[in-house]
Amino acid sequence: LMEILLCLPVLLLCRSNKSPWVCLTCSSVHCGRYVNGHAKKHYEDAQIPMTNHKKTEKQEKVQHTVCMDCSSYSTYCYRCDDFVVNDTKLGLVQKVREHLQNLENSAFTSDRHRKRKLLENSSLNSKLLKVNGSTTALCATGLRNLGNTCFMNAILQSLSNIQQFCCYFKELPAVELRNGKTAGRRTYHTRSQGDNNVSLVEEFRKTLCALWQGSQTAFSPESLFYVVWKIMPNFRGYQQQDAHEFMRYLLDHLHLELQGGFNGVSRSVILQENSSLSASNKCCINGASTVVTAIFGGILQNEVNCLICGTESRKFDPFLDLSLDIPSQFRNKRTKNQESGPMCTLRDCLRSFTDLEELDETELYMCHKCKKKQKSTKKFWIQKLPKVLCLHLKRFHWTAYLRNKVDTYVEFPLRGLDMKCYLLEPENSGPESCLYDLVAVVVHHGSGVGSGHYTAYAAHEGRWFHFNDSTVTLTDEETVVKAKAYILFYVERQAKSGSDKL
Repeated sequence: LMEILLCLPVLLLCRSNKSPWVCLTCSSVHCGRYVNGHAKKHYEDAQIPMTNHKKTEKQEKVQHTVCMDCSSYSTYCYRCDDFVVNDTKLGLVQKVREHLQNLENSAFTSDRHRKRKLLENSSLNSKLLKVNGSTTALCATGLRNLGNTCFMNAILQSLSNIQQFCCYFKELPAVELRNGKTAGRRTYHTRSQGDNNVSLVEEFRKTLCALWQGSQTAFSPESLFYVVWKIMPNFRGYQQQDAHEFMRYLLDHLHLELQGGFNGVSRSVILQENSSLSASNKCCINGASTVVTAIFGGILQNEVNCLICGTESRKFDPFLDLSLDIPSQFRNKRTKNQESGPMCTLRDCLRSFTDLEELDETELYMCHKCKKKQKSTKKFWIQKLPKVLCLHLKRFHWTAYLRNKVDTYVEFPLRGLDMKCYLLEPENSGPESCLYDLVAVVVHHGSGVGSGHYTAYAAHEGRWFHFNDSTVTLTDEETVVKAKAYILFYVERQAKSGSDKL
């Protein structure tokens, strides 16, 4: 324990964006929970069988190796891969917490504040930009990577720049999740906490509020990620996940929680009182409308025609996003400047999605008139466009036993995406109601869905930014349009503008 306590003062010199963690087994202090295979090494050492004598129950317990976040004092077990609240009989973990707290009030405090002030000033100066000849501050805040959580960070940064959606959550009243004995105290996450003690909407709200304040170099979304683990078991662990799958789970769970409210208070009342999200713009998916369906919700009409008797079947399906195939004839064209063959455009992907197609033998349509499965054709029409059109390019597909990535560059417009020709009744739409402007792009870098890295580009107050976990940099439109987009977010145009259409 004394060796650990002697190591702690080096934390005052840490300049990393990641949270400092101290390993309570080997006394190592790292910026981040996982550094250079540190956790893996402990886990592997714990698995080595003892050859000289039989393991005792006491020795079995020693194999739990833990570390502590020196900022929040949360304790984490590498072997259990979860936060814990257990302590030794001598209360050694609590002694480490008390020593950390004493450090904050010790003679080192003034020196730490001085160094931190210098760091903040240096960080602020590095975030000053030249815009139209004048200097302005870059107020964007990055998100710390908690261990392959770039998929989550890219989606959160994209959603935070969809103003109408983001502002709704930021204006929600805060929810007090702690009461009684835990009020006013730090909470240490544990597997024993029930689902009733967490709120995805509340943690999502707090994360959005932390962004674009310019008060810190990076924000750690640990509390939100903990709630994600609680209510979305698919995303437990620290493996790379699919950003589109996470976005759908996130929006679906936000929608469900907003419907039911939290602590008996329904948030749907706030939606009903918001005049900008009127009833005519609502799209109900799984129950009453929420801000999720009011912003992202659209309606598809699915037409199926029997090729034997000509019977037509129509079905209306609500959607939060559209998943578009990249046409097979473009799948070998990887870069924008590659000369061979025509350029694949977003319009090609949209046309492939909405064009009439004949269903193959594995998708035979059950014709109610013929009373059996028959060959048929299928066509999609958009019956209602959403306020924010989310387009997912299907870059990952199965071949035999492998999931490969389609690395084709798809050309997409920054402004004036015209969706009128895909509407079921285009004559009922106004001249500007079908035009969309790009607000965010999620990009996957790498070859596989279970590997690689996610970043995002997003527009904020007329400027484009590149969000790469903790790092946020100003970029330009030329760089954005060269990106190999995975998810595109388009916002419905509100005012007339002389922009070229797609």
